[in-house]
Amino acid sequence: MGTAVLKDSARAAPLQGSALPPLTNGDHLTWKQFAARWDATPGLKKAELINGVVYMSPLLHPSGRFENILSHWVGHYGAYTDGTESGSNTTARMLGDAPQPDAYLRILENCGGQSWVAEKYLHGAPELVAEACYTSAAYDLNEKLELYQRAGVQEYVTVLISENEIRWHRLEKKRFVRVALPKDGVYRSKVIPGLWLNTHAMLRQNMKTVLSTLNRGLKSAEHAAFVEKLKAQRS
Repeated sequence: MGTAVLKDSARAAPLQGSALPPLTNGDHLTWKQFAARWDATPGLKKAELINGVVYMSPLLHPSGRFENILSHWVGHYGAYTDGTESGSNTTARMLGDAPQPDAYLRILENCGGQSWVAEKYLHGAPELVAEACYTSAAYDLNEKLELYQRAGVQEYVTVLISENEIRWHRLEKKRFVRVALPKDGVYRSKVIPGLWLNTHAMLRQNMKTVLSTLNRGLKSAEHAAFVEKLKAQRS
């Protein structure tokens, strides 16, 4: 994705008055400026603030298809796991920036989670974030990955559409480490026990098998123990 960099005078210009300019790809803004311009841009669906730079891209069919499957994947898990919450395309306040993850799964704050909701925004880092990377692959694997790493996202899943590949990153000693693909092709979350991802089914866009594999994870002993742990923390 390319960005149009503004001149220094335009970057520093304060936002005031009723006629705010719309968000533009490449704008250098603070969170306050970003939020104000978002409100001044009717019909806007996708825009992110990463390292103070605005990124905007069209939601093309391949991205939309994989985003839908990722959303169902985390949503199905959340439906069977009290104490967790899933979401998609939600603007998150994160270290002064505002990414908009394609899908996320978090532990609720009253169950020991590290993110929270305030003023209608998600704050902090969800335990797991997933992105469908097509036109956005370059910054999903660089600027955005670095932001998620600094913010403390525990696991970061990227579906690289053009490369027909899935990468699972896990935070270890404050750095993302790529997890090796298991021989059976199924990634298993350590942070969200029972969250299993069948990579071959995901890449084939076979939602039925993706959910079938996830159901096996939901029946696992580690998921049952996790549910009990969340229950104990909440009470």
